[in-house]
This record gives sequence, structure tokens and C-alpha cells, in this order.
Amino acid sequence: MAKRSMRSKSRESYSNQVNVHPLFPGKGAWTPHNPDGDYRDRKYVKNVKAQSEAQQQFMDAIDAQSVVLALGPAGTGKTYLAIAKAVEALEGGRVGRIVLSRPAVEAGESLGFLPGDLNEKLAPYLRPLYDALTERLGVKRLKALIADGIVEIAPVAYMRGRTLSECFVVIDEAQNCTYGQLKMLLTRLGWRSTMVLTGDPDQTDLLPGMSGLADIAARLERVPEIPVVRLGERDIVRHPLVASMLGVL
Repeated sequence: MAKRSMRSKSRESYSNQVNVHPLFPGKGAWTPHNPDGDYRDRKYVKNVKAQSEAQQQFMDAIDAQSVVLALGPAGTGKTYLAIAKAVEALEGGRVGRIVLSRPAVEAGESLGFLPGDLNEKLAPYLRPLYDALTERLGVKRLKALIADGIVEIAPVAYMRGRTLSECFVVIDEAQNCTYGQLKMLLTRLGWRSTMVLTGDPDQTDLLPGMSGLADIAARLERVPEIPVVRLGERDIVRHPLVASMLGVL
């Protein structure tokens, strides 16, 4: 009995140690250069805050307009911020569903025929969207929302012919869409919906000249009601070396 009590106290002490996080990480917060600092998982943070002026511009544009384009290099938070705003809109009752779409394009190598049903075949391509959603909603809640059809993750090829009303739509990796595909996606917008397109025109996996993102962005910049937010190296929130590498690669 005494040993069992000691083991119970030990587990309780360990649980208290690993589950306590600082509410506002300060000077001693975890960074790539300070691995011993306090780490706070973003899933515990209710409200996502912009880390740069361009990110704040992106978030403000989503709140104010129905269609927003965000262009920038890897690591600038385009996808994460878009999905965070989608979850915020859903929880605030401003939309009834979240629809996320991404082109099923391989990054420079062929995986061949993947086993399983349609969802299993598409899972590797849509994994980044699941990761961001899981971080904001948690695994159990995300599974429940997907089962109820409140959160839908679909490939670009399955979006034709639809009208998306009362939805928050995120089109991720838009640089891997052709001009025709992006035009089709943009015209899916229905009443009381928000659509956000994210991508990096300089990092397309399509053949040269096939990506339509840069052309679409240049044309839509002439429309006052459609903000085109351009993020740069100073907006990168991944490891500091990412910005340094992108500057020379």
C-alpha cells in the first residue's frame, strides 16, 4: 500500500511538472537558440497574435473582406493564420462550415499508386491542413467536426460545380494550381462566406509557366475589395535559418 501511494504521488508530481506552462512566455521563452527556455504549445493559446506587421495586415484583411490572397515564402504563417481565423469564425458563429482545399501535387518525386480508399490516398497531400487543424481544435474535436461535415478537407479537383455559402474556405498551396483552377475556385464563393488563398509563386511544383497564382494575384490587385497581402523574409516565424537560406537559395 505504501509503495502504491508513493508511485501515485510520483506520477502526480511529474504530471504537474510537464503540464504547467507560462501564460505569457517572456525573456526565458523557448526559441531555436534557447532550447532550455520555457516551451508553450500553441494549442493552449486561445487567440493567435501576429508576429509582424504583414501578418497583422493579413489577419485584418480576413476580418474585413470576403476574398483575401496571401503570398509569401515558406514559414511566414500563411496557412496557420488562415486556419486559425477559420476556426475563430466557426466558433464565433459567423460561418457554419470550414472548407479546406489543396492541390494533390507531389513535390518533385512520384509516389506511385497509393493504397486505400480515396481519403487514405489523399491523406499525405492534405496532412499539413490536418496538422494545423489539430493544433487549433484537438484530435477528438476535429474528428467529430469532420464526421458531422462541419469541417471538410477536399482536393481541388472535387470543387467544381459547388457554391460555398456560409463557409470559411481556405485554398492552400495555391501556387500548384493553374490559372483555370484558381478561377474555378474563386467563383465557388457564395453568400456570407470568406475565401483565403495562400501560396508562394516562387515555390511551385508545376512545370514552368503552368502556375496561375502570380497572374491571378496581379489581376485581383486591381479590385479594391480584394486585398493581396505579400509577406517576405522578415515575416518568417520558423527557425531563423529558414530566412537566411531563402535569401541565398
